[in-house]
Amino acid sequence: MKEIYFDNNATTKVDEAVFEEIRPYFCELYGNPSSMHFFGGQVQRKIDEARNRTAALLGALPEEIIFTACGTESDNAAIRSALEIFPEKRHIITTRVEHPAVLTLCRNLSKRGYRVTELTVDGDGNLDLDELRAVVDDDTAIVSIMHANNETGVIFPIEKIGAIVKEKGALFHTDAVQAVGKVPMNMASSTVDMLALSGHKLHAPKGIGAMYLRKGVPFRPFMVGGHQERNRRAGTENTVGIIALGKSCELAGHYLAEENSRVKALRDRLEAEILRLIPNVRVNGGGAERLPNTTSVAFEFVEGEAILLLLSEKGICASSGSACTSGSLEPSHVLRAMGVPFTCAHGSIRFSLSRFSTDEEVDAIIGELPPIIQRLRELSPFGREFLQK
Repeated sequence: MKEIYFDNNATTKVDEAVFEEIRPYFCELYGNPSSMHFFGGQVQRKIDEARNRTAALLGALPEEIIFTACGTESDNAAIRSALEIFPEKRHIITTRVEHPAVLTLCRNLSKRGYRVTELTVDGDGNLDLDELRAVVDDDTAIVSIMHANNETGVIFPIEKIGAIVKEKGALFHTDAVQAVGKVPMNMASSTVDMLALSGHKLHAPKGIGAMYLRKGVPFRPFMVGGHQERNRRAGTENTVGIIALGKSCELAGHYLAEENSRVKALRDRLEAEILRLIPNVRVNGGGAERLPNTTSVAFEFVEGEAILLLLSEKGICASSGSACTSGSLEPSHVLRAMGVPFTCAHGSIRFSLSRFSTDEEVDAIIGELPPIIQRLRELSPFGREFLQK
């Protein structure tokens, strides 16, 4: 059974061009880039190239890129550094819809005496910038707000947020793990001080990420030890991962227009057909600006976990907007924050496409999904009541 993979916000396939780029660095060019001999030096030059490629995608300077293990490390490093830079400041601002990499850290810090404000969102997942203006103050060390939501794809107005933050002298960090490679970025003219990205979200392997650190912004390293990454992140470089990330960033820049045209058109067609063919469906965040590849669709009177299992039997891979798959009966924190009705939140499915997605795959999902929803509603007491109306 050939899989139809529409779960790219969870992870992506490694592009074959990326794999070919890193192949020699496993068994042939395996030198330590920190070594002084020529064998390590040629690897260091390749890391320099990867840094340049990553910086180019972000519109940043190469020296503003710090390679990390993942987006979570980048998020943690940024927030913890800000708190060390401003030890007298005890206030952190984030949102209720952040990825756990940020939200869990902030909530842990609140138990250690920090004052944490979690901004609310409306029914489409949009922030109220007036709320941000009202809560940011002279005690605020850092504001950490994601660029785009991983569940709904809703994009936040990062530059407007940054301008508000700058008025109070706080640092501004954004988790851009889902946005990098899908929306254009230019850090040279941005209000962002620190940014997190993750390689496996843009067709590089898992286990590699990067952090953008604006030139001149003070920083205290999260990982200490050796001199790597200009003394900003210790540890022998993940050579293969770094080279892969650089190549994936180069390819992401090349395919950026396609992400926002062909891939978006596929997403829009899938979304429109689901709404046309299946009654009592809503798109979570459908009224907001969203990533071109993401749709979160809520089906009333059915459980998201059951939908996923039946889709999986057909070879279709998606994910749930509900935490049911982790054993919880509660819908996701994102949907709760948006005020999505309980009957919809439990039946939310996220389809996330990539540049490898095809029209044929969209056709297959459109063909398989309506009878699955019909079947599940017939098995549900609430669904049967709805069908009888």
